[in-house]
Amino acid sequence: MAKLNENFSRLEKNYLFIDIAKKIKAYTAAHPDAKLIRMGIGDVTRPLAPVVVEAMEKACREMGVMETFRGYEDSGAGYEFLREAVSGYYKSFGADVSPDEIRISDGAKSDCGNIIDIFGAGNTVLVTDPAYPVYVDSNIMSGNTVIYADSNEENGFAAMPNPSVKADLIYLCSPNNPTGSVYTAAQLKEWVDYALSNNAVIIYDSAYEAFITEKDIPRSIFCIEGAKRCAIEICSLSKTAGFTGTRCGYTVVPNELVQKDSAGNDVKLADLWNRREGSKFNGVSYPVQRGAEAVFTPEGQKQTHEAIDYYRENAHMIAAACDELGIKYTGGVNSPYIWLKCPNGMGSWGFFDYLLNEIQVVGTPGAGFGKNGNGWFRLTAFGTHEATAEAMERLKKLLK
Repeated sequence: MAKLNENFSRLEKNYLFIDIAKKIKAYTAAHPDAKLIRMGIGDVTRPLAPVVVEAMEKACREMGVMETFRGYEDSGAGYEFLREAVSGYYKSFGADVSPDEIRISDGAKSDCGNIIDIFGAGNTVLVTDPAYPVYVDSNIMSGNTVIYADSNEENGFAAMPNPSVKADLIYLCSPNNPTGSVYTAAQLKEWVDYALSNNAVIIYDSAYEAFITEKDIPRSIFCIEGAKRCAIEICSLSKTAGFTGTRCGYTVVPNELVQKDSAGNDVKLADLWNRREGSKFNGVSYPVQRGAEAVFTPEGQKQTHEAIDYYRENAHMIAAACDELGIKYTGGVNSPYIWLKCPNGMGSWGFFDYLLNEIQVVGTPGAGFGKNGNGWFRLTAFGTHEATAEAMERLKKLLK
């Protein structure tokens, strides 16, 4: 009889967004004419930038000609042209990342879970709570012990290290999903120093770095001294350039990042990650990588930031409505998420049902991201201006 991975039984029975989908399906079945406004799942709505589409179309035509057709990419790390472009992008905001430290992926979510493969079972993994579910779920599946650092109203949803707590792996996300909070350079330096003193590895999710507007907020953990000796950074073009349906991202494992094996030998984690990917991943398609390359050109940056600015306007609308209603919130400045406190002491799921039934607006219950999310609620800025404005008018009418 096949042995099962019984760690799956330790997971929550349903994934957060599956529960939300079930509630929406039941509501729409009972109210087929209802005009729902969806502000829950963090999916983008603006189309790919023209320069990206042009690059992908050109690459597709190349794939249809014998002389320019391409099969497997030789290194398995991603085409050199894209790794060079990503390296240049990092250097533009002060992070020294070389092309050979970068591997191209199909997005941040995959690598946030897959990176666990290069570490042994039985690690103690520190996750800030609230957290994106993949950090917790992937480690539970792998048999690791998950402990939590509390992000809450008192610390601005930016948990800081506790010297008395020891961890082997640490998940950080800034700008944060779901709370929209960010770490300053000084705060990240505390986390880097903590990791170095504990010989721990930080897995840093920077999927929303392109939304940062304040100059003192680092765009990468590699802007922090010492980070290349203790951190892996995972990023995605899903929100930066609308690649949620196109799938492309990148993971940086610095050459300086070394851990010891059970025999006391130094092992470069980059070598393990390269080996893992070589065995389990065949890479991102050539047309998609050409499209991703176009994102990092001057015209690509101009066009993709037009979409980001569009979402920022939505975030400002949501924040303005919260201000008018006297609702406390974080996010919206350096993030496409508004993390608001449920009014009148309501619980997260109670507020979800209230908005769905009364004004047909769908958000995400904070309780689905951890215990510190209970009583909080996430709204995304990824809709259209018209839908966002309509949703905020409904909200103000309801709560006033």
